[in-house]
Order: sequence, then structure tokens, then C-alpha cells
Amino acid sequence: MRTLKLTVCYDGSSYFGFQRQAREITIQEVLEEKLARVCGEPVVVTGSGRTDAGVHARGQVISFSTAGKIPLENIVRALNSILPEDIRALQAEEAAEGFNARKDACWKEYEYRVRYTPEPDPFTRNYVWQVKAEPDLAKMQEAAACILGTHDFSGFRSAGSSPVSPVKTVYHSCWEKTADGTLVYRIAGSGFVYHMVRNLVWSMLQIGLGKKSPQSMEAELRMQRGEFENSPAPPQGLYLARVSYELYKP
Repeated sequence: MRTLKLTVCYDGSSYFGFQRQAREITIQEVLEEKLARVCGEPVVVTGSGRTDAGVHARGQVISFSTAGKIPLENIVRALNSILPEDIRALQAEEAAEGFNARKDACWKEYEYRVRYTPEPDPFTRNYVWQVKAEPDLAKMQEAAACILGTHDFSGFRSAGSSPVSPVKTVYHSCWEKTADGTLVYRIAGSGFVYHMVRNLVWSMLQIGLGKKSPQSMEAELRMQRGEFENSPAPPQGLYLARVSYELYKP
């Protein structure tokens, strides 16, 4: 048996998240179906993370075992020839026996995209959170700096989370403005609780819109879920950007 590591990207607009569901089409279902054709046998994949419905990925990593003999250099080409156009394989690698894309990940990076659009833009509606008022980037940047370091993120964990520790270390937390005016939040950390990035973005946007002060982020990081106003930002602005299996380096 071979253990393979595959990096994929996808537009999550038409899928009910990554993880296989009983009645809805998912990224995992499509990948397993197409990989079975490529490998000549049933395949079960493990993803580095379970992106929600409507969430995208630039660098999702999956692992699987197979007795299939297809040469490594042919996997990406063969898989992309039969995948739908909104899912692409980027890289295939041989991995050590027992490698697990989720359990062996050292850190992940997400990005969240916000666009000031006084009038709704039909061309970006599936890829950014469109807001009708212009946020103050400097205030959101101040709040983002508070997130760096190790915190108990219980207050930013939505109901339905897996029973994992809410204590996570954030290595990078920063907003930037692109040439087309899109506000992009990038966060890298040791792990993330359910809806953590989307909940953090929602709070920072309230700060950017003047509904909260930048200092409120420090207070919220010490609170439990339900002790302050919060809600997940829309899924379509979120992207799983990168998964690393080495220790974080700035």
C-alpha cells in the first residue's frame, strides 16, 4: 500500500462543505469518486480541515492509502482531466506510512476577504463579504494585533464544535488592502475551533464600522461564548490558504 499526500484547491460555492454528507454533494465525495477511477479501487481521503458549505480552499491537503500503481507524476494530470472545473489537484507526493493530513498538520493559514460595495456586485458575491459601509482598516488592524499569541478562544467557538481544546496559538494576524480595494485578513495558527476565523472577522468588522472599540477585542478574548455579541461572518469570504507540516517560521 502507498500513502499519498495531495494538495488541492476548490471553489466551494456549489458544495456542502468538504466532509462527506448523506444527502448533499461535498468536496470529499467528488475527490473520492474521481480518485477511485484514477487508482482503480475505492479510496477514502482524510482532509486537513473540514471547510464549511460555501468556503473555498487554495491549499487544502488530503491523504489516502492505495494499492494503485499509477506513477506519481501522472496523478495530478489524470485527476484534473476528470475533476469538475471548480476543483483542481495542485501537487501529489508520496508520504510516509501512517501520514494523516489532519493529525500531522503543524499549522494552518486562512484568509478572509471583505469588499466595500455600496451596491451589490453579482460578480464577487460568492468570493467576498460585501459590506455597504466602508470599514476603518486601521482600527481593524489594531484589533487583529490583539489576537497574536496563545489564547483561549472559547468565546469565538460556535455551537457544534468538536470536543477539542479551545486554547490555540496564533502566529500571524494582519489585515491588508489590495489594489482593487479588497480588505484581506490573514491568520496563521496552531489550530482553529469551529467558526473561529469567521467569528473573529465579524467582531473586527464591527470595530471597523465603529460599533465597537479596538480595545473590545482584548476583552472578548477573555470571555466565553454568549458573553458578548458575535456571529459568524458569511462563509463565502473564507479561504483555507495553506497547511504546513513543519514548525512555523515567520
